[in-house]
Amino acid sequence: MTDPTAGEPRPEEGDLPPSPSSPLPPFPPPPSPRKRWWHRWKLILALVLLTPVVLVALYTATALSWSYSEGQRAGYLQKFSKKGWLCKTWEGELALSTVPGVAPTMWNFTVRKESTARQINLALGRRVLMYYQEHRGVPTSCFGDTSYFVDSIRIVQ
Repeated sequence: MTDPTAGEPRPEEGDLPPSPSSPLPPFPPPPSPRKRWWHRWKLILALVLLTPVVLVALYTATALSWSYSEGQRAGYLQKFSKKGWLCKTWEGELALSTVPGVAPTMWNFTVRKESTARQINLALGRRVLMYYQEHRGVPTSCFGDTSYFVDSIRIVQ
């Protein structure tokens, strides 16, 4: 057998690669190095820290937007004040008396709206009817010390 390229000069080491017009395909690009998980440590750290914060925020928003129960309570408005070290909330106390001469039951409540708080301040010491919603499972007392949130008030004569 004869070699068909016997008369052609062989390329030596260090010669340039064949030109683009030659029938040989171009060299494939070298494979990219695989990124390991520790190269993305900032992303992993951010996910680990932000996931619980986002979940607690979603749970809190859900607990404050859906009420467990709602209703009305009537009694004498005994106490109302803005309390708290860091988160100031309006907290009050309503004396629920069933029969004259019997010790009243005290009902504690929270007010979130400033307009309702102004109305309650004007009704201190009077008999009132309060409309409220109960929000159970609120994870912090920053939104109120009680789970009862008063929406509106009406003075009863």
